Amino acid sequence: MIVRDFNELKNSPRAVSDARWTSVRMLLADDKMGFSFHITTLEAGSEHTFEYKNHFESVYCMSGKGSITDLATGETHEIRPGVMYALNLHDRHTLRAEEELVMACCFNPPVTGKEVHQADGSYALEDA
Repeated sequence: MIVRDFNELKNSPRAVSDARWTSVRMLLADDKMGFSFHITTLEAGSEHTFEYKNHFESVYCMSGKGSITDLATGETHEIRPGVMYALNLHDRHTLRAEEELVMACCFNPPVTGKEVHQADGSYALEDA
């Protein structure tokens, strides 16, 4: 059984930050669960364009308000507590945080914790 405390991890090497977001990696590839699980916080007023070409991601909004735009269709959806989205087609998207957003995220395949976003908004596929 794996038991971890977000409050302990948020000040550890498992807390990764980039352009106006922080992701606390609760589960990583080396946990051998088949997915990784993160709590990600996006700063209010921030905008992020991602395209996870090598990963599937599902995201559940725990708090805050924002929107997500599917860049292939132009369709925009409101993000608020209780809303989940899944990037089942490796969808290129822009996520906007109107208020601070706190999101629970799962990645498959799992991330290792060493990834950084590439210029196209994706993570490279790394060996676990």
